[in-house]
Amino acid sequence: MIEISSGQDKNSSWKRTHYAGSLRREHAGTRVTLLGWVQRQRDMGSLVFLDLRDREGAVQVVFSSDRPDLQAEAKKARMENVVVVRGAVRLRGEKSVNTSLPTGEVEVEAEEFAVLNASRVPPFVVADPPQASEELRFKHRYLDLRRPRMQRNIRLRHEAALRVRNHLAGEGFLEVETPFLGKSTPEGARDYLVPSRVYKGRFYALPQSPQLYKQLLMISGFDRYFQMARCFRDEDLRADRQPEFTQIDIEMSFVDREDVYSQVEGLMKALFEVVGEKIKASFPRLTYAESMEKYGTDKPDLRIPLEIRDLTAAGRGLASEVVKRSLEAGGALKGLVLPGGGALSRGRLDKLDQKARELGAPGLAWIKKSEGFKSSLKLSDADAASVWAALGAGDTDLGLLIAGPAEKALRALGEIRREAVPVQDLKKEGFRFCWVTDFPLFEWSEEEGRLVSMHHPFTSPHEDDLGFLEAEPARVRAKAYDLVLNGVEAGGGSIRIHDPDLQQRVFDVLGLSRAEAEEKFGYFLEALAYGTPPHGGIALGFDRLVMILAGEESIREVIPFPKTTSALCLLSGSPSPVSARQLDELGLKLK
Repeated sequence: MIEISSGQDKNSSWKRTHYAGSLRREHAGTRVTLLGWVQRQRDMGSLVFLDLRDREGAVQVVFSSDRPDLQAEAKKARMENVVVVRGAVRLRGEKSVNTSLPTGEVEVEAEEFAVLNASRVPPFVVADPPQASEELRFKHRYLDLRRPRMQRNIRLRHEAALRVRNHLAGEGFLEVETPFLGKSTPEGARDYLVPSRVYKGRFYALPQSPQLYKQLLMISGFDRYFQMARCFRDEDLRADRQPEFTQIDIEMSFVDREDVYSQVEGLMKALFEVVGEKIKASFPRLTYAESMEKYGTDKPDLRIPLEIRDLTAAGRGLASEVVKRSLEAGGALKGLVLPGGGALSRGRLDKLDQKARELGAPGLAWIKKSEGFKSSLKLSDADAASVWAALGAGDTDLGLLIAGPAEKALRALGEIRREAVPVQDLKKEGFRFCWVTDFPLFEWSEEEGRLVSMHHPFTSPHEDDLGFLEAEPARVRAKAYDLVLNGVEAGGGSIRIHDPDLQQRVFDVLGLSRAEAEEKFGYFLEALAYGTPPHGGIALGFDRLVMILAGEESIREVIPFPKTTSALCLLSGSPSPVSARQLDELGLKLK
């Protein structure tokens, strides 16, 4: 063991030659210096084994009784101590090869050893799968990140970001940074506000997206822009959302939707090569209306082969009072076939009915073949046969029916469809992309009691629908598109409005007065008047894409320091109170 002289930096005499996890049989006979953490220690009497872990993996280190001084030191080593080992790589005996480790054919015979820093007893074992609750892992995220799976995920995130940058740069895009401190223009999700100390009573806002800045870059003539943009939204959180997140932000001048589709499909092909997946272009396209009618969602998972059927025409000939009342009230009859579902128990059928009601549908009926037909609706044999034929069901299948408002029926069946196939079966289907296009330009907000933009107010209306803009705004389609992957919205974008007069017309429909538009977007409206090129783009959710690449179920598993679902940072304890002095400097007072 090397002795460290007084006053000498104990790290200065150790220089890593190899990463522990990179050692293979071809390194046998090589003298190496390894630096890392003790993953495990095993005292076998005449031999002591340490598993030494670094970012590349772990390797077994052997301390023999020939060096009692080293062996004594190794026996003192505890989990997560930071150590250095110098020794020779040797092949393991045939019976001692560890086939579960990439380094399992070799081990390092220790010649020198030192503990560079001791560790407290960790609150959980650093190992896969996780040995602690998510809350405890997040509180000690620096330990959780030492797990091999987390090391792999963060490395994958780096490789994905590098691939995105290199690919887009090769396509002629320039990476441009846009400001974090901007103007608050609340639309949809809430802004995170930043008070100004210099201009008391005035606030910056953190960007929900760089939308206006990237459009300004097109007005500025940069033609092709991208950014790995950090964005912030103070909104209600869900499993796949964070208050701060990263998006691949892209904008292009002199393009139409086809140009955007082509660029993004090429980017996805390059990105998924990082995990060895070959993605085929071009992706299927569905209009918003088609997606809702077939799949009950604007985020269809095309790995699931089931499609919703419109049974309204067949329903008009049925004697069922339930169906009659629904259709007379302007509703529809929608159906979904579950292959082999005829064997489902009555208890399971009752749970499906309960789920449909929770999703807003008036109820769920079923029909199946069993010595004729059986159904929760009162149907004659002729009526049942008519419904069965319209469903296109087989002898062992189950037909699910909802009569009621079309939108609620579709959404309920869409959710049931999504859960009909086990997750493990879906994973075998690989990656299925599609484009969902032609969204409505506006939607009605019950909360605000007015029309709002389905995407954002800078989205261009479809040229064919401009005549409906003021008279029938609900009929206007947007030149908007979402990229959907395995039932997850991977990104969304649109062709933008480049005509200031058309932009004002859209503001008028949204009920935004000229004065309000000037206050919120005056600088942008002025810029539009100085020769704005036709342009469009997209924002792709980088965290979600990496999550899918890594095979994880939550974006928190691919973000180094995530917040909880309630937007708390358990590691740092934020958000946290600030001192009265800080508030006074900002001219603020808490209510």
